[in-house]
Amino acid sequence: MGDSTSGKRKFRRVLLKLSGEALREPGSQDNISPPIVEDIAGQIKQAHQTGLEIALVVGGGNFWRGVSASNRGMERATADYMGMLATVMNSLAVQSMLEAMDVPTRVQSAIEMKNVAEPFIRRVAMRHMELGRVVIFAAGTGNPFFSTDTTAALRASEIGADVVLKATKVDGIYDSDPKKNPKAVRYDHLTFHEALTRQLKVMDATAFSLCSENNMPVVVFSMNEADNIRRALVGEPIGTLVTATAPEVARAA
Repeated sequence: MGDSTSGKRKFRRVLLKLSGEALREPGSQDNISPPIVEDIAGQIKQAHQTGLEIALVVGGGNFWRGVSASNRGMERATADYMGMLATVMNSLAVQSMLEAMDVPTRVQSAIEMKNVAEPFIRRVAMRHMELGRVVIFAAGTGNPFFSTDTTAALRASEIGADVVLKATKVDGIYDSDPKKNPKAVRYDHLTFHEALTRQLKVMDATAFSLCSENNMPVVVFSMNEADNIRRALVGEPIGTLVTATAPEVARAA
């Protein structure tokens, strides 16, 4: 997976996980910001032009959060299905912008909606990527009670991706909350076991277990810095890399 001589991690096929909030301008009432989606699509296009095979999973939190609605009294399964539909809207927004940039895409939905997206079929998705199409996996796993982090871990394992790239608001994984502790230390590299024993928040427990059991590396990085999505996609060593094994845990100063 990696190239230790060049100091860069280079991939053949990747899965990029974006939160729904990533598509929204902070403080704005708009659920989707076209300029932000355009910037994300532009970075994906640059990486795609290198021949990289790219799949995406986009959350739906800018529209709806099933867990939050459930906590306010809505039946959980219904709330989660509504969240899945929110991910479809976001997926279509990203698809539209990529297609406007001449990047061929396919949206595959875990919930059948023939007029909007293809059904999720693993081998078809892999063939699309082999043919140079960006595949966007929508509607989560198609089941309630599972997050889009879990969707990302599952789909990445199914399609044989080299890595899950998780775009977040922070530039990696820290030993404590950097917003509360100015002396928090960021890790460059962790093992799944270390992240678990140190109770470090990488992703939800189900997603984390899937990645760990399937030896699926995870890179956690900030998408708030210019060009970071492209850098992560092409394998530049940014953020924190979590793998099954590591000869040494390196910490950033």
